[in-house]
Amino acid sequence: MTGGTMVCPVILFYKYVPIADPDAFAAAQRLLCTELELKGRLLIATEGINGTLVGEERSVERYVAELRADSRFSDIEMKVSAGTPATFSKLVIKVRPEIVALKAGPEIVSDHDNHLSPAEWKKTIEEDPDIVLVDVRNSYESTAGKFENAVVCDIEQFRDLPDYLGRLEHLKEKKVLMYCTGGIRCEKASALFRNRGFKNVFQLHGGIMTYQEQFGNEHWLGECFVFDRRMTVRVDENLVHISRCAHTGVPSARFVNCLHDLCHRLVIVDEEAEAKNPDYRLCPECLASGLTSDTAVYKRPEPAV
Repeated sequence: MTGGTMVCPVILFYKYVPIADPDAFAAAQRLLCTELELKGRLLIATEGINGTLVGEERSVERYVAELRADSRFSDIEMKVSAGTPATFSKLVIKVRPEIVALKAGPEIVSDHDNHLSPAEWKKTIEEDPDIVLVDVRNSYESTAGKFENAVVCDIEQFRDLPDYLGRLEHLKEKKVLMYCTGGIRCEKASALFRNRGFKNVFQLHGGIMTYQEQFGNEHWLGECFVFDRRMTVRVDENLVHISRCAHTGVPSARFVNCLHDLCHRLVIVDEEAEAKNPDYRLCPECLASGLTSDTAVYKRPEPAV
């Protein structure tokens, strides 16, 4: 318990491995997670599994043991962080064409032969002046935190990366070190880069989460965006804040969706600034267009009966 709130483990995991019948596997996963009272999100496809789950420690431990008992997942890696029962509101399990949507075609198959361990990554950053770090996450994630001197891709969704890649043509002859949150996007992004003519591409094994477990904030600035109600996680020791309110520029790591439902993009908004000016719940672009908190298209919750 922390301040009266129960602390629960949150597990982040994925594996690219053939699943012949994803619908049957999803049904079995739903039964197991429901029995263990786990909440979170699982995406399942013929190419593998991608998941984030939260629950009581004994339930999470049993889930991991059950998953690893399946020979396909005996070596699956788990990134563990601290959450609460409110980290996810419910359990969502979906069968999808891909476990992370790149939509670059069937020829882009996940890369496994160019991983750098966190120690190798750190050593390369420190010793090779010619490398270029590339953040293949969504641009709003990078506003919360990123590796020092990293090139940030100006994309709103991972599936925007194939069209964006032309803007990185000048890096084709460079040694590219790419990273994402947990590693899953890099395995597809690495294959995409190589397919487009990038010859010297490496990826951070286990992503930011695994790196920070071992090296904290060394060469890292800010917090790490996560796709749950926490929005960001961080290592407090030697933390360097880089995220700023989109309206006032004051330090903040509080993400909100733009109030205008036709936009709904994630932006950082300082809580005190919003309290003083409710229009700051809109993103800067919507606010500049003349919208206000009164005129934005917003489906307000139904009143309680």
